[in-house]
Amino acid sequence: MILPDGTSGAAGFDLAAIGAGLAFEQSLPALRQALDSGAAVVEAPPGTGKTTLVPPLLANMLGRSGRIVVTQPRRVAARAAARRLAALDGSPAGRVGYTVRGERQAGPETQVEFVTPGILLRRLLADPGLDGTAAVVLDEVHERGLETDLLVGMVAEVRALRGDLAVVAMSATLDATRFASLLGDSDGGAPAPVVGCPSVNYPLKVQWRPGPEARLDTRGVARAFLDYVAVTAADAHAQGLAEDDAVDALVFLPGAREVSYVAAALRSRLGRRVEVLELHGQVAAQDQDRAVSGRRPGDPPRIIVSTDLAESSLTVPGVRLVVDSGLTREPRRDSGRGMSGLVTVSCSRASADQRAGRAARQGPGHVVRCYSQQAYGAAPAHVTPEINVADLTGAALTLACWGAPGGKGLALPDAPPLLAMDDAIEVLRELGAVADDGHVTAAGRALAAVPADPRLARALLEGTPTGRQFAAEVVAAISGDHRAPGGDLPRLLAQLRSDTGPVGRRWAEESRRLAAVAGRREAHSAAPPATAADGSEAVGAVVALAFPDRVARRVTGGGGTAQYLLASGTRAGLPAGSTLAGHEWLAVAEVSRAGGRDAAGTGAVIRAAAPLAAARAEEAASHLVVEMVEARFGEGRLSARRTRRLGAIVLSETPVRPTAEQGRKAVAAALQSQGLAVLQWSTAAASFRRRLAFLHRELGQPWPDVSDGALLDRLEEWLGPELADLAGGKPLDSVDLADPLRRLLPWPEASRLGELAPENLEVPSGSRVRIDYPEPGDAGAAPVVAVKLQECFGLAESPRLVDGRVPVLFHLLSPARRPLAVTDDLTSFWSGPYTQVRAEMRGRYPRHPWPEDPWSAPATARTKQRR
Repeated sequence: MILPDGTSGAAGFDLAAIGAGLAFEQSLPALRQALDSGAAVVEAPPGTGKTTLVPPLLANMLGRSGRIVVTQPRRVAARAAARRLAALDGSPAGRVGYTVRGERQAGPETQVEFVTPGILLRRLLADPGLDGTAAVVLDEVHERGLETDLLVGMVAEVRALRGDLAVVAMSATLDATRFASLLGDSDGGAPAPVVGCPSVNYPLKVQWRPGPEARLDTRGVARAFLDYVAVTAADAHAQGLAEDDAVDALVFLPGAREVSYVAAALRSRLGRRVEVLELHGQVAAQDQDRAVSGRRPGDPPRIIVSTDLAESSLTVPGVRLVVDSGLTREPRRDSGRGMSGLVTVSCSRASADQRAGRAARQGPGHVVRCYSQQAYGAAPAHVTPEINVADLTGAALTLACWGAPGGKGLALPDAPPLLAMDDAIEVLRELGAVADDGHVTAAGRALAAVPADPRLARALLEGTPTGRQFAAEVVAAISGDHRAPGGDLPRLLAQLRSDTGPVGRRWAEESRRLAAVAGRREAHSAAPPATAADGSEAVGAVVALAFPDRVARRVTGGGGTAQYLLASGTRAGLPAGSTLAGHEWLAVAEVSRAGGRDAAGTGAVIRAAAPLAAARAEEAASHLVVEMVEARFGEGRLSARRTRRLGAIVLSETPVRPTAEQGRKAVAAALQSQGLAVLQWSTAAASFRRRLAFLHRELGQPWPDVSDGALLDRLEEWLGPELADLAGGKPLDSVDLADPLRRLLPWPEASRLGELAPENLEVPSGSRVRIDYPEPGDAGAAPVVAVKLQECFGLAESPRLVDGRVPVLFHLLSPARRPLAVTDDLTSFWSGPYTQVRAEMRGRYPRHPWPEDPWSAPATARTKQRR
């Protein structure tokens, strides 16, 4: 029986005991009322107890109708939340459980189960109705993780079909209105109710301590800055201990490598006086749990050095000091180079506030920010939604399996960027995961069942001829946050195999898990692992299956570093001194933007790769291998080569004679890309074109538009026979372009061409002077006649063209043919400016006539006769 307060007697969770001292306990009545609609949005600050109280409340309200599934963005948070709830409730073993990658503590008796978003996504694909689930709680939706965003849309669809499924979205800071609308009535009715909670306001002291050096350099986080963070954390913790020996510290850094570096520096500096713990995704589960649990009696003070894993969803007991680097890692995608990966950037102001809040969850706290207040103000207000910047291949496969290719028809917090989604779907087509219409294939469903990126899933399932365990080891090395020395992936693999420490153990555990997944899929029967003799190329074979577009061949250049051209068209360099430099072919697992000496002028550097046999490259990227005749028209000649390519990589080239059609297309393509300047315009043809352009400008149709754009649009119409001549190998200088232009003349109007726009103008001296018409597209220029002034005596008015519409612009020249005057009004010129010209010129050119009366003087092109 469900009681009015949401409990269910002895069989239910004791909310009073669980919620003792938690601020969100005050909001439980409002949430119970809100859930009458079946969905709610919870907006509550960190530390108020929403993660602890909302799941048991739902369990009590819904009784035994099904399990309450709660998503946490990280494995450590899922485990910690489950253990905390179980401890507070004192419930029978198994009533609260969790499932994360590689670990499951849940069974038939479990009422509340904490899972990561990826686990729930795969459950939805396997069982879209979520049978046996009574409620879904999506926690920390403000982080805008890609998988959580997908879950919002997918769970909302399930709720529309299952009226009995309760859904709650929770966050410390979020756009409540947006999520309430997404989870509201599917028929466009009221949004889901929003339930808030008063914050617990403990005093927080904020100290700004920017370091003397820049936080980032061309190679990532600057080593000097990490040293500064270590010193700052040690000093601030020592000061805090002097005031209160119960103070623990939490240090935020962007990635596992930075965490390990600073933790080692702190251990070296502090010795055993302080316990230094690491918290990031590569730390073993028991070590993660140790870091997020409270200090045990008799333990020394603690400094937990963490990635943003501890930024939200976790309350680390005893932390009263936070030291923040202000940096984070976010996914970024470079579609131009075909690269994607994590980049180090300044964290958002919301994230910085979340981090600082860790220090004041249980009492007055202190945050030291290792950056300036100006840097804080310049940071983005909120975290960038992952869907807007990440590689979407995995998301595209999930959506295809869900029946919403590209996300069409699915209400998501943000629609996926069209270009990124199109690129992701193309990758899936190449993997055979989706059909031409975007819907999933049987192969795609097999890839989706593997908890890895679809490309790595392909390598795992199809790479088993090298040995199932071997393929799993390579995939585990690629997918983990490991740095290959000199970009040498086989060398990294050897290091991991010999590593008996935590890193090696985690890699071995992940390898075994992936091998088991491959075995369950039964894609291939297992083969013996590759031998040491061909181990390096076997690594490359697995990598090439995952990333066929990153198969790479060595190219010339690079200023001392080995340069490679990837099948995608990206040019990238190996790090200086890499042991891979002598190999002709590589299979590249990771390529990223780079600065400094690593870039080698390419702007990209190969971070992880393995040698590859040429035959294996073509086999893995067979869908990218094409053979074609490539005809080219340039420098006045036509040439063609039969080319075999693997993507952008040229495998072979042979000179051939192009067909007429190939030649025609090559000439047309050259004209379209480079313009009509490719053609050789004779003086007569260029003049004729300008006359036609002039008439079109002044009269419009039917006089043809002969601008570049118009002629290119009508290429076959006016240049058809000449195109055929050029395509057949005829020299460009033998083609007269005046003839094709005449084919554009309108009839019968063409008979007036010489009258409306004559080639020449006869001046009073009897000379016929060429009229220079403006270039096509020159809207304001006038036709020009450049003539010696003496040849125009007696010409009282400026001649006009196009039935008197346009006056000719005269450039009146000296006997040395230098400009004296420019005018389109000869009447005004003779009446005024001519007097000054005559005064200046007759002394300089005494043998030429300079009459006082130019109206009646005879025009001449000659000098005066000698006396």
